[in-house]
Amino acid sequence: MNMEFIDLKAQYRKYQTAIDARMRAVLEHGHFILGPEIAELEAALAAYVGVGHCLTVASGTDSLEIALRALGIGPGDEVITVPFTWISTAEVIGLVGARPVFVDIEPRTYNLDVDRLAPAITPRTKAIMPVSLYGQMPDYARINALAADRGLPVIEDGAQSFGATQRGRRSCGVTLIGSTSFFPAKPFGCYGDGGALFTNDDRLADAMRAIRVHGGLKRHHHPLLGMNGRFDTLQAAVLLAKLPHLEGEVAERARLGARYSAALRPLVGVPEVAPDNTHVYAQYTIRVPRRETVVERLKSAGIPSAIYYPKCLHEQPVFAPCGYRRGDFPVAEAASAEVLSLPMHPFLGEADQDRVVAAVNQALGA
Repeated sequence: MNMEFIDLKAQYRKYQTAIDARMRAVLEHGHFILGPEIAELEAALAAYVGVGHCLTVASGTDSLEIALRALGIGPGDEVITVPFTWISTAEVIGLVGARPVFVDIEPRTYNLDVDRLAPAITPRTKAIMPVSLYGQMPDYARINALAADRGLPVIEDGAQSFGATQRGRRSCGVTLIGSTSFFPAKPFGCYGDGGALFTNDDRLADAMRAIRVHGGLKRHHHPLLGMNGRFDTLQAAVLLAKLPHLEGEVAERARLGARYSAALRPLVGVPEVAPDNTHVYAQYTIRVPRRETVVERLKSAGIPSAIYYPKCLHEQPVFAPCGYRRGDFPVAEAASAEVLSLPMHPFLGEADQDRVVAAVNQALGA
């Protein structure tokens, strides 16, 4: 019997009464764009993260672009990020006219290698945008200190890490701007596209709110070049129904991740949780030799898997003008050839998890 890679149906069944009631309330009041649930959700998420401002947006990709636009980043500028991530991270840098500058990752956490950060900074650098990949954060204390010395803003791409902590502070609340995604498969997901931005900076919050609605906070007055980046009220209703359960799901993800690692560490490379971090395991990602063979054998056993990500961004044709070559980021390139994500969600039963482990063990056989 095939199992779910991420079981959103099980989650819906568990919270169905609350989700249906929240969505029905929106259908009844009819405020489908920026309805009252938007403000309610933004206040709740700002309190959860521990910042002064949260603004919801149409997608995690939009959130990153809005952040860059609010900082005034554009043609001729450079933004530092990593080559091992989903394309949105670097895509938005190009969309505002700037150039992505890549820095290699750590082999243990897959996050930005802070030791390599300073040499990548040039007079054209206007921001640093690390990614909190797979569900845990890079060392933001060091990143923020280095950025502050050079007067650079830091944007956390926390699309996969919402709910994680570092030294007791939550993801999206440790940098000047935090960004996350509410794509359905994320640790805190809605039933469509969505995202959010977080900051303690009042001026930036106003600018990002304006950019979200065509560049203005008052109707028919547009001081900024903006976009249609609003979050749907129905999707906010879904998240409001799920929010009371988030901490329980985060705890279950941590338990299941630790259980996976204890069983798989003798067999494969397992994710390592950095000191002072918690991990929400948006993906539970191992490293295996002969990955294609392992994938096929798992599939034959009814075990789904996924590859995040089979190609680094500097190898994508769209970024060829940046001038990077194969070999420039060896740690990221090695990861892209070996990483494999296994079924992971808060409703994964131990029996199914044991079945995954057994299938991995068998798939690795000669």
